[in-house]
Amino acid sequence: MSYTVSDKVAVVTGAGRGIGKAIAEMLARNGAQVICVSKSADTCGTVAEGINAGGGKAKAMPVDVSDGAAVKQACEDLLSEFATIDILVNNAGITRDGLLFRMSDEDWSSVIATNLSSCFYWTKGLARPMTRKRWGRIVNITSVSGIAGNAGQTNYAAAKAGMIGFTKSVAREFASRSVTCNAVAPGFIETDMTASFVESGSEAIMANIPLKRFGEPADIANIVTYLCSEESKYVTGQVFTIDGGMVM
Repeated sequence: MSYTVSDKVAVVTGAGRGIGKAIAEMLARNGAQVICVSKSADTCGTVAEGINAGGGKAKAMPVDVSDGAAVKQACEDLLSEFATIDILVNNAGITRDGLLFRMSDEDWSSVIATNLSSCFYWTKGLARPMTRKRWGRIVNITSVSGIAGNAGQTNYAAAKAGMIGFTKSVAREFASRSVTCNAVAPGFIETDMTASFVESGSEAIMANIPLKRFGEPADIANIVTYLCSEESKYVTGQVFTIDGGMVM
């Protein structure tokens, strides 16, 4: 099924690989013009080039999403070019795993800044024109760790839980202007970021997944594209777990 995102302009953070790449590609296949954001100019550039080569519309924008001033400037540049960004997918994220007593202040702060503060920076920078236009879609990629917690991931789980509270609050603030805000919480998805974790504990992980398989980036991209579309206009403030049944 195709969803109505044609003629929309979408920003996808963390679009250089994994889930973000899949989301950017699927939005483009459904007709959106996609700005691919990542810290690395090479990775977001490669994704944008691939979309353009396949007949879609995309451009790369290298930005350190944890840097509020850099994001503010990027938002100003985008709005001067496009007037309105219709779709924002806050997907950028990092992990710096470790037990609480061994976790450094820097590991805590960098994960909170990249995974959570970035959502605030991008949403604040891009959402006002959405509210004026009375059409907008914001999707935040959280995690089942933000719902159930995970030993060794206090920083990551805290950031992802914060994204859920952020999502629900933004949904209430923007609802009167027909701008929706939802969250998607992936479980174990096969990406570069999760590869070592999945390999080291695959049997134990699989025992907790009723569908008995790891997810694919496309599993996340499918629901994100729906939530970014015209068809999802009556859905806001929700958290969708895409995890093979881990969290019920």
